[in-house]
Amino acid sequence: MFAGLFDGPEVIVVLVVILVLFGGSQIPKLARNLGQAQKEFKKGLNEGAAADSTDGASGDPSDKK
Repeated sequence: MFAGLFDGPEVIVVLVVILVLFGGSQIPKLARNLGQAQKEFKKGLNEGAAADSTDGASGDPSDKK
């Protein structure tokens, strides 16, 4: 998706900017919160897919009025 967007020097610059903005002690907290948000998002997607498959909808758009 982002292939070629960030090469070697650009990655270093981005990491330094993140370190300056958030500080060294805040980065682990930020990473932990991002991981939890991703986990909850995936859980919500799975629950939504399960609800769609169990509500009896065939998924055929011609069935809808």
